[in-house]
Amino acid sequence: MRKRKNGSSIKHPNLSDAEAKPQKKSPYSSKDVFLTCLGFRMLNALLIQTYFNPDEHWQALEVAHRIAFGYGHLTWEWEEGIRSYLHPMMFALFYKLLALLRLDIPCVMIKAPRLLQSIFSAVGDLYLYKLSFVLFGDGVAKWALFSQLANWFMFFCFNRTFSNSLETTLTLVGLYYWPSVRSSLNKAPSGSRKWGLALAALACAIRPTSAVTWVYVGLLELYLTHDRLRFIFVELIPIGSVVLGITCLLDRLMYDSWVLVPLNFLKFNFLSSGGDYYGTHKWHWYFTQGFTVMVFTFLPFCVAGIIKSKYWKLSGLILWVLGLYSILGHKEFRFVLPVLPISLIFAGYSLAALEERGSRNGEKKRSSCICNKWPSRKQLAIFFLLASNIPMALYMSLIHQRGTEDAMNYLSKEAAKGKVKSIVFLMPCHATPYFSTLHNNLPMRFLDCAPSKGMPTESDRFMMDPVSFAVDFAKNWSHPSHIVLFDSEERHLKDFLVSHSFREVRRFFHAHFKVDRDLQASVVVYADT
Repeated sequence: MRKRKNGSSIKHPNLSDAEAKPQKKSPYSSKDVFLTCLGFRMLNALLIQTYFNPDEHWQALEVAHRIAFGYGHLTWEWEEGIRSYLHPMMFALFYKLLALLRLDIPCVMIKAPRLLQSIFSAVGDLYLYKLSFVLFGDGVAKWALFSQLANWFMFFCFNRTFSNSLETTLTLVGLYYWPSVRSSLNKAPSGSRKWGLALAALACAIRPTSAVTWVYVGLLELYLTHDRLRFIFVELIPIGSVVLGITCLLDRLMYDSWVLVPLNFLKFNFLSSGGDYYGTHKWHWYFTQGFTVMVFTFLPFCVAGIIKSKYWKLSGLILWVLGLYSILGHKEFRFVLPVLPISLIFAGYSLAALEERGSRNGEKKRSSCICNKWPSRKQLAIFFLLASNIPMALYMSLIHQRGTEDAMNYLSKEAAKGKVKSIVFLMPCHATPYFSTLHNNLPMRFLDCAPSKGMPTESDRFMMDPVSFAVDFAKNWSHPSHIVLFDSEERHLKDFLVSHSFREVRRFFHAHFKVDRDLQASVVVYADT
């Protein structure tokens, strides 16, 4: 509910008087909401069995495994100092706990990290509900949570061990505590801005690009607050300095030298466009493809919710983030994950408006004794959203690109039995998990793809001519016990594999359609005979 200049009240469009008024207490306790979300997210974590992006393993779990167990591969980003150890350290401590309890066995090491992430995801779900409640009331909050849990991309991505996933949780929690995000009728508790600042600083320490979100929120706070000097000098600078100092000390300990990660990250990704090495998209990609695919069939409900609610603070944040990320050449779905739940809050607003409209129509029909056997608009909307998102979520989480994970899970179990001595991956770099899944300190070799100033990398040369590369590569290798490759390269290398005494031992389904290369329908494991 908003107020006119003369003090009279204006309801949020299409919401009842009860929903438009600021509510002091939710009908559902935070504990109940959290436990419900936790149960859902833990099941969600167990159902994710596919490979999405290398960073899930190579920039989080692989680094954590090296910290906890003394072996694991560090990619070139860690040599350049553009990654902070803050996020991997969380998983490293978890790995240490598993080892202490003697639970560091293959099946646990494979599932446990995503189960840990499910706890953070459930916290994000809870604060999405709480944020929606303080902004729009329970009628919107419950439908915002429904949208969050039903959206296919949140199901597919939120429980993965990306830094973006934790950034999304911190964003939702942080927004709840920022006074500038709330309406004048639902003022934040005293001191909550300090919590909001601390969470914003932590999000930026974990992922420096999170500053895109918090610059918008900070400028909004600066414009609306009456104590600007206190905000800047008593809260912003001291809290930001403490978080930055702790992060720098941790990185100093792990890098064994002073490294200012945010500065290095800024230089590489913004000033030198280093991220463009991994591919670029048109400036409009987030608007026409990336973010629209993430929102999926919730899109019309999000747009309707934005228009009906007229809550421009949050809709402006979505546009701000998408707009600034569009300037960068290199774009990925997960980069804008933190604003997806905010869009789903507006979808919840739209669904709540449908429910309110349906309840009013129902009362009119009951009063006139008219019985309607047709489903209501709300029921049709729910059916449409579930029927379109559930198959997509399950297909992407259980089927599409699962072969590389299945192959490493198999090799992990075989290695635990002593049947694997060494592995070579003749496939594009970082196509599979690595030591964090194998959990066995065996010699392994993948094809390097670190930026090389115009020169083709090992991975590039292999993809251009698999046979010539493999022949040259074999001249200097220590004969491995196993080779892993995609079927698209296997057909070129069959004679090479036979001539070097390898035979196929397992074949794992990978994908029905190609993504950015030729169709990689299956992953094949060969063993030395």
